[in-house]
Amino acid sequence: MDMTITFEGGLKVNAHLKNFTIKTDQPKWAGGDGSAPEPFAYFLSSLGTCAGFFIVRFCQMRQISTEGIQLRQSNDWNKEKKRVENIYLEIEIPDSFPKKYAPALIRATNQCSVKKTLMNPPNIHVTTKVVTD
Repeated sequence: MDMTITFEGGLKVNAHLKNFTIKTDQPKWAGGDGSAPEPFAYFLSSLGTCAGFFIVRFCQMRQISTEGIQLRQSNDWNKEKKRVENIYLEIEIPDSFPKKYAPALIRATNQCSVKKTLMNPPNIHVTTKVVTD
C-alpha cells in the first residue's frame, strides 16, 4: 500500500492513502496539541480493529448477531526497553452467543493479517531521495 506522509505543523504528521487522511499528533505532555491520536495508538488499534473484522465476518457467515460482543485490547509496557511486551485480546461474548463457536471465534480472530505481520515482521528499508524544484 502506497501512502504519502505530510507534516501539518507542530508535531502533526498525516498519512494520505487512497481517499483517506489519517491525522496524528502527540499528546500535550509530549509537546503536541493532543488533536489526534499518536501514531503508536494507531499501530496498536490496527491490531484490535483487524481482529474485530474477523469477528464480524465469522459472525456474519454463521448469521450470529454481533450485538453484545466486544473486543478488549490491553498491553504490558516494558519501561526499560520502552516497548510493548505483551498484547492481550479478550473477546467478550454475551450469554446468547453459541458456546460451541467460542474456540472457532478465537481461531478466526487469529487470522488477522496485522497479527500475522507482527508475528513475522517485515524488513523496513529507509532511504532519502533528493527532489529538485
